[in-house]
Order: sequence, then C-alpha cells, then structure tokens
Amino acid sequence: MKEYKYKINGNTYNVAIGDIVDNMTEVLVNGTPYKVELEKKKAPVTVVAPHRPSAAPRTATGEKVVAKAAAGASAYEVKAPLPGTILSINVKPGDVVKAADTVVVLEAMKMENAIHAGRDGKVSGVSVAAGDAVLEGAVLISIE
Repeated sequence: MKEYKYKINGNTYNVAIGDIVDNMTEVLVNGTPYKVELEKKKAPVTVVAPHRPSAAPRTATGEKVVAKAAAGASAYEVKAPLPGTILSINVKPGDVVKAADTVVVLEAMKMENAIHAGRDGKVSGVSVAAGDAVLEGAVLISIE
C-alpha cells in the first residue's frame, strides 16, 4: 500500500491506497477502510478510413485515358516499351521520319524515355495524346 498525508481544511488525514484490481481498490483513511471504485476511462475511438485507390482517369466523353495495345494494322507500329505517361509527341500525321528520330517522349518510373521511330517512313497516325497513360505494348505511332 502507498501511504500519503493530506491536510484538508486544517485537518490531517493519513491515507493508504492498496493495489488497483478491476478498477477497485481499498483505501484506509485514518485507519478506516473504504472500498473505492475508480471511474473507467474510455479510450478514444479512432476511425481509420480504408485507403481506396483512385479511379482511372477518363476523357470528357467518359472513355478511359489508358491506351491498350491495338491489334492488326498493316503499317509499322511504334509501341510503348514500358508502361508510363506520354509527355510529348514530336510528330503529326504526314510527317516524314528517319529511324533514329524521336517521335514520343514517355515518362516511366520518373525517367523520361525517348521513343524512336525505328524505321524510315511517313507518319500515318498518332494513337495517343500528351498526358495519356499507356500500357506496355500500346501503339503510339503508325508509320507507312
């Protein structure tokens, strides 16, 4: 038991407090025993909202911005070598390109990647726009 001396309104009290078990304890005040129940403190409730992934971006018409790999075209297709975001497109349909020309700049893993034409020819189509998210293998540019 822990013992304390209190002076209240000029009167001295010898108080001994026993061990607390299930919010109950025995207190001796000047030798008189008292059973004391302590008030239970309620622990604050913390509400944790689960993390929800954000929805895929969409265009004004409601279509998904993520371009998927397209199937079947007779022209040579410049494809995304890895998933990322299109930063810039350096050509437009009708432009003549050389194999080493950079046609698209793709950001992936915080790195800018210059995507080259891969062959000489004339650009017949651009399948993406700046800001689009693309998957690996998505067609970026078509060359005839």
